[in-house]
Amino acid sequence: MIIKKSIFLLVALAAFSSCSNNDSDDDANVGPTGPPVETQPANTAYQPAFSGQTRAGSIQTTTEYESKIITNGLSSPWGVAYLPDGRLLVTEKGGTMKIVTQAGAVGATITGIPTVNPADQGGLLGLCLDPAFETNRMIYWVFSEAVSGGNITAVAKGRLANNDASIENATVIYRSNTPNSSTLHYGGRILFDKTGNLFVSIGERSVLQTRPLAQAVNSSLGKVIRITTSGQAASGNPTFSGSGALPELYTIGHRNPQGLAIHPTTGELWQSEHGPRGGDEINRISAGANYGWPTITYGIEYGGAKIGDGITQKTGMEQPVYYWDPVVSPSGMTFYAGKRIPEWQNNLFIGSLSGTHIVRLAFKDNKVAGEERLLAGEGQRFRDVTQGKDEALYAVTDQGRLYRIDKK
Repeated sequence: MIIKKSIFLLVALAAFSSCSNNDSDDDANVGPTGPPVETQPANTAYQPAFSGQTRAGSIQTTTEYESKIITNGLSSPWGVAYLPDGRLLVTEKGGTMKIVTQAGAVGATITGIPTVNPADQGGLLGLCLDPAFETNRMIYWVFSEAVSGGNITAVAKGRLANNDASIENATVIYRSNTPNSSTLHYGGRILFDKTGNLFVSIGERSVLQTRPLAQAVNSSLGKVIRITTSGQAASGNPTFSGSGALPELYTIGHRNPQGLAIHPTTGELWQSEHGPRGGDEINRISAGANYGWPTITYGIEYGGAKIGDGITQKTGMEQPVYYWDPVVSPSGMTFYAGKRIPEWQNNLFIGSLSGTHIVRLAFKDNKVAGEERLLAGEGQRFRDVTQGKDEALYAVTDQGRLYRIDKK
């Protein structure tokens, strides 16, 4: 099934410069914007800290593109990675990995994966390939694990067998240190930095008992951590002050961070994070920074009460680059580093769950200059988005679909 997108150029867009990709801060010219894509009323009366922090002007892709459903035969896929031969490796929430061909053939379940706890928001979560995958065939993934005292976010690695049938020598390399009976807010994304270490996002597990631990430096909950491929704290991590501060911590003060991506030209880490009722965030991650949850937030409790003191700013805590109210539930994400659709260069594409679309954000000076909602008519909860070496975008949905999105 192919869904075609043909948008005629109604207004002249600024020409794209061949050097636009080399600017460390800016994307290619965004062009004119229209009214914000969000038309629903906000849940709060909170005011943004700066212009463009929420409800940025709308933009529209003018290059003709199409989206193809490769398969709808997956079971609650959570993460997707592009293999060197063009096939897609997918994690399924229930605890399985499968390989899907470009023709839509779904392979058999890959064996050898440690047991996950798939209850509620848990399961087999994000994954990434080793940068040297073509020679070592190593895979890294995040999952929820039942241990003594409750459930945790864990990280494992293993080698994909030559016949693609199993994971060899699967090893759990890292476990979050604060188990709790909650089955919510595991975080769960993982990716390599440019030094060969791993970034991992870990949620604060949702319940009031664990929520304050997002600010506690002796707990790994509500954090982005940076570890080696053996699970140890990576060299060069920031040092946090406080008793028992964990050496693997990279940033603190997160709620449920389900997306991580590295900017293709600056090399900076960006993150998406679920807010409560309002207050979903996109953050530009700086080592050692505090992103505020639950002290500051642009959201409220699901029942309508304020969170904490009901403040959105505090000295020493970072502001999100962008936030949504009402929420879109941002999950996996990627920056577009291709050339097939020039206006997408360095734009951020984010799977939206409750919003049932793919968010496209264009930036100027590290602020959002425009927002677009792609595939909004599909009615799908988009869980993860990645880019292949073929420069197409690939997205998986909770309903079991795998999409390919590319220039027509």
